[in-house]
Amino acid sequence: MSSSKGDIQYGDQNVTEDHVALIPPDVGSRRVSSSSTFLYLVVAVSLLAPISMGYTIGYSSPALPDMKAAHVLQDETWFGVRSLLNIGAIFGGPLAGILLGKYGRKVTVMMCAVPYVIGWALIASIESQGGLFVGRVLTGLAAGMTSLSCPVYIAEMASPDNRGFLGSSFQLCVTLGILMVYSLGLPLSYVWLAIVAAGLAFLLVVFMLPMPDTPAYWLIKKQRQRALAVLQEVRGSGVDVDIECREIESTLDNSDNSISWREFLEPHLFRPLGISLSLMFFQQFSGINTVMFYTVDIFKSTHSSIDPHVSTIIVGAVQVAATAVSVLLMDRLGRKVLLIVAGVMMAISSTSFGAYYYIINEVNNGTNTTAAPIIPSSPSMTLAVADSSGADLSWLGLSSMVVYIIGFSLGLGPIPWLLMSEIFPSKARGIASAIATAFNWMCSFIITKEFLALEGAFTQQGVFWMYAGVCVVEVLFVLFLVPETKGKSLEEIEDHFRKRE
Repeated sequence: MSSSKGDIQYGDQNVTEDHVALIPPDVGSRRVSSSSTFLYLVVAVSLLAPISMGYTIGYSSPALPDMKAAHVLQDETWFGVRSLLNIGAIFGGPLAGILLGKYGRKVTVMMCAVPYVIGWALIASIESQGGLFVGRVLTGLAAGMTSLSCPVYIAEMASPDNRGFLGSSFQLCVTLGILMVYSLGLPLSYVWLAIVAAGLAFLLVVFMLPMPDTPAYWLIKKQRQRALAVLQEVRGSGVDVDIECREIESTLDNSDNSISWREFLEPHLFRPLGISLSLMFFQQFSGINTVMFYTVDIFKSTHSSIDPHVSTIIVGAVQVAATAVSVLLMDRLGRKVLLIVAGVMMAISSTSFGAYYYIINEVNNGTNTTAAPIIPSSPSMTLAVADSSGADLSWLGLSSMVVYIIGFSLGLGPIPWLLMSEIFPSKARGIASAIATAFNWMCSFIITKEFLALEGAFTQQGVFWMYAGVCVVEVLFVLFLVPETKGKSLEEIEDHFRKRE
């Protein structure tokens, strides 16, 4: 080992002092994490799936007015507000969990395209509400499959030093898909928007076909040479991948690769599952859907000359930019820091959101704080934006929204999906991720469908203050119970939970 500062000879490779800290002392000749250009190509191709997922999530916003104008949709509540999408996605996660183990990670990502294409074809071609509903459920099924299979595929391909960067790119591409459909919604009808979406899914299959499956999957299937070949491709020709391969094998050798439900009561599985489910709960019950619902109304309340539909594009661009910052910081600051910062920002902005609606409701209704709910389906609703002294408060609603979206995009947007793909052991990754994914979409469905009931029970401001309370609990939960996974291999993370047991 060389004694020169900053550059150390480790085995037959030059590494930095920072990298040495990541090398476990019980591994005598472990190679330093490395990545080839091919790894970034593989991940980039797989990210076509979350782009399709984001496109699906955002589709109803520009499509609903066009559908109503064409008289093909009478009940927009189930098609929009993500209701039918959530129902399909609840089943998509478990389906993908089964397919991961049976057909592999790569094939499961490709199979997401099947319900995407069929669903979008129904939406584009059948001019009836029933056809639109079936198509929406199928695209939701595909979104649920995507939200499980793609993070797992990326996590098993990435090396410890860039898994945060690559894994959080999943959420970045979801926001890119949302921004894409918002932007295309200005010039295109709902039919052409669906055709573009089907084309995206088709491209996923075409480009994913020559990509490899993950080393972990090939080792589960007892095909070590294929696993070594994939590792060599994604790590680079100059890297000795045998040690990494043996590390993956060692975790698989601890079991027969089968799993029973009883094992989820054991701490090494129960703890990571509890962490993942909790973060999924915080992601949805922190109020992201509500904030997105209020976007157009908040922009209207500012009396801005910006078209309300253009305002959704602006919000989408803010999401993309903030998520991109999160991607760049993920492997520098770590997961815990970003989750805590995000929770604090969202708690503060939710509190100020509540204050904003409390003041305008007081002005509109005197002491009556149970004003009619403001949702996208009531565009004629107008908001008073001045307090009793006549001061304009539109800046408070707008700034609260922007700070909230930035906070969500930094932490609670990308990190729950990233941690889901990191903290489960190999043999349980499929089924545990399926449980977490289904739970996430179920929470999304509940908070969406019961939004009006919550608003009626707690008032508009009360709902936002409830969200602020959820964010405070999230900060405390992360601070004390969530382990930092930055710079650790999947095998080291699994070993962490086993040692705690």
